[in-house]
Amino acid sequence: MDVEKTLTIIWHSRTGGSRALAEAAADAARAAAPDIAVMLRRAEEVDAAALIASDAFLFIAPENLAALSGAMKEMFDRTYYAVLGQIEGRPYASIICAGSDGSGAQRQLDRIVTGWRLRRVAEGLIVNTGAQTGAAIWAAKVIGDADRAAAAARGTALAVGLADGIF
Repeated sequence: MDVEKTLTIIWHSRTGGSRALAEAAADAARAAAPDIAVMLRRAEEVDAAALIASDAFLFIAPENLAALSGAMKEMFDRTYYAVLGQIEGRPYASIICAGSDGSGAQRQLDRIVTGWRLRRVAEGLIVNTGAQTGAAIWAAKVIGDADRAAAAARGTALAVGLADGIF
């Protein structure tokens, strides 16, 4: 009997950009690998048990002031020590939704999960929304087709990799 594998997509969003990317990734993952359980979870709802039950992770968050959003960082703070030594070697990928750069949040995320000894299996994806004014930063984000497709590709790759035993 095959054991079902679980891909957990953990996201945080205030203006909808990261949520749209997470939903695109989840929809594609479910379509590409129906035997994989795809869990779409808000960062605020993730606990240690959810992380331990996961076989792979896709972290999706906005960059705020050159760092991960507070809610995503708080998820790591809240769960870090409870799962330390229990999820080593599991695959992960990430998507950062940024106004112009995103590299600070990407570096921060990579540094955090290095402590968990997770294994990056896809290049970090940074989606640039071009939001540079206060009004644009706080406005609801519309994610274009190309960026949704890139997020979908990350979800597909993780799900198929789990289904095929690559990860």
